[in-house]
Amino acid sequence: MSESARPKRRYDSTGRRHKAEATRARVVAAATGVFLEHGYAGATIPAIAAEAGVALQTVYRTAPGKAGLLAAAVTTAVAGGAARAAVPVEERPSIRSIIDEPDPFEQLRLYAHTQPGIWNRVGPLLRVLESAAASEPELRRLQQEQDAQRHAGLVRFGRLLQERGALRDELTSERAADIIVTLGSFATYDSLVATRAWTHEQYEAWLADTLRHCLLS
Repeated sequence: MSESARPKRRYDSTGRRHKAEATRARVVAAATGVFLEHGYAGATIPAIAAEAGVALQTVYRTAPGKAGLLAAAVTTAVAGGAARAAVPVEERPSIRSIIDEPDPFEQLRLYAHTQPGIWNRVGPLLRVLESAAASEPELRRLQQEQDAQRHAGLVRFGRLLQERGALRDELTSERAADIIVTLGSFATYDSLVATRAWTHEQYEAWLADTLRHCLLS
């Protein structure tokens, strides 16, 4: 067999890609730990590199500066891991099951079921982001972009309910998204679970029931 016919190069390419993905995941995990321990202002690229066990240039290749690393950390936490973060949101199994479910009551139960885990994972990072965004325009833009992306996704969810004839007649898909964003916000979760000591099960049941009452005809 000639050198050009051997499949070795393809295997090497796959191995390099997996190694790069693993390195990126390690850097993002390290950044998450450093942000949570030291806050945004106290976190440094050298500290993140040391925590990840990589060179400084490897951290800089992972994301554009501290803001990019915080954005990657938030995205990864929302998704539930680096591998899931690489999958488009609406193709992730938990979201796909909501979209494919034909019963609107069950759709809202499934949606409510996703929320405690998301907020439990990402909540501490959101506090870091919130405290730094007031003085960092780049982080404020990050907040706005994330809010816009979430709202746009929920508009599509509201449109799906509307197309199936399940949404209240007086609601548009945009207004439905407004309601879901407000009721399912981190602030609401934090108030009920962290402040009022609700369990995740109590919060989830309340959210599903309240969304059904507000949205469904």
